[in-house]
Amino acid sequence: MKRKRYYEMFLGLTMATAATAWPTLALAAENNRVDTGTTAWMLISTGLVLLMVPGLAMFYGGLVRTKNVLGTMMHSFVAMALIGVLWPVCGYALTFGQGILGGLVGWNSDYFLLRGIDDTITNGVPEYILAMFQGKFAIITPALISGALAERVYFRGYCLFIVLWFLAVYVPLCHWIWAPDGWLFNAGASGVIDLAGGLVIHVSAGVSALVVALFLGPRHGYPKIAMHPNNLVMTMMGAGLLWVGWFGFNAGSTVQSGLDTARALTMTQVSAASGALTWLIIEALIFKKATSLGFVSGILAGLVVITPAAGVVQPAGALTLGALSSLVCYYALQLKLKLGYDDSLDCFGIHGVGSGLGVLLLSFFIRESWMTKAAAAAGRPWTALDQLQIQLMGMGATIALAATATIIICLVVEKSVGFRIDEQGEMVGLDQSLHGESGYGLVHSDR
Repeated sequence: MKRKRYYEMFLGLTMATAATAWPTLALAAENNRVDTGTTAWMLISTGLVLLMVPGLAMFYGGLVRTKNVLGTMMHSFVAMALIGVLWPVCGYALTFGQGILGGLVGWNSDYFLLRGIDDTITNGVPEYILAMFQGKFAIITPALISGALAERVYFRGYCLFIVLWFLAVYVPLCHWIWAPDGWLFNAGASGVIDLAGGLVIHVSAGVSALVVALFLGPRHGYPKIAMHPNNLVMTMMGAGLLWVGWFGFNAGSTVQSGLDTARALTMTQVSAASGALTWLIIEALIFKKATSLGFVSGILAGLVVITPAAGVVQPAGALTLGALSSLVCYYALQLKLKLGYDDSLDCFGIHGVGSGLGVLLLSFFIRESWMTKAAAAAGRPWTALDQLQIQLMGMGATIALAATATIIICLVVEKSVGFRIDEQGEMVGLDQSLHGESGYGLVHSDR
């Protein structure tokens, strides 16, 4: 469902046919028998993507100071509740319904509270599963932004922020890129290539993270006071869960259980390994040692860069993208130190920069069979530069929407319930100030 155009091209359908075929295909599919193999894989993929949320909580939680570990982890977990409710109530309808408001968002009353899909089977898979799979993406995306505002916001302000961000940024962007009548979905002969959310998830979250970090300002004492991670062991375990979950993230996004699923899974593994190894080599050359933090940063750099590209590149491309992402992200983090903005856990520097790189560079690594189908759909030769132009269009739209909406949301949150916590609360720590708890039951420490 998410990248239906991709498969329609492989079926040899023209773009005009694809644009009109969706309702007919969906209606015919309602009477199909369940494809148990694909259904089983999509169930597993849905669980794997949800597993990434506690993985993200562990990853972020280990990187902050001891006094903020619970508050930081709550930022990830609360998205499971807030967005987990909003998605079936209205998110699915606004994202995958028929375009309204000039195509800004969608709407389908049958998707409201998921009441119209109780008996629906789409392409051999119960639509409940497809809706829940998409819902997990909706949950983790705003949670990524929490890395940029770590250790310095009210919990109530954060909750309001992710609700508004989900409605104002994620929903429209998801409709533009993944809905059958989305304008970026239908751009050019191929549409924007974004298999599992390079733009929809990582670039949007990364850009918004940068805006939030600039809006809030740095943590008190940053960068003069060292703010060491409290538990890199937990961060490494979180990275491991993210790596495993990413197979459901990317391979599950093929919405099948076949050749393209195997391709996406393989490219995910190859790119992640390439990114991790490259970061180790960079540290070895510069510092003469390998760090665990560098290793997990390399893993993420390799994973985010392949997210949009896993369906169209081959192993050589995945290796190259993973390596380039680590190199570029490494220097993006160095630039952050020079510029002085406090993107606490590097959401922009890795997710925004790394995945943005993948969105653009995938144009030069697309497998030949895909380009042949695109050329047939276009009625002329289709080149990497043709695809790059469409990718740039998607990038520009994503940055513009995410940046503009985020600054407005920040102002609304700050003026309504308050966003940045007061200095005393920040110094005491989020765990005690906002939650009345201690993460480890140890004596309080600034570390």
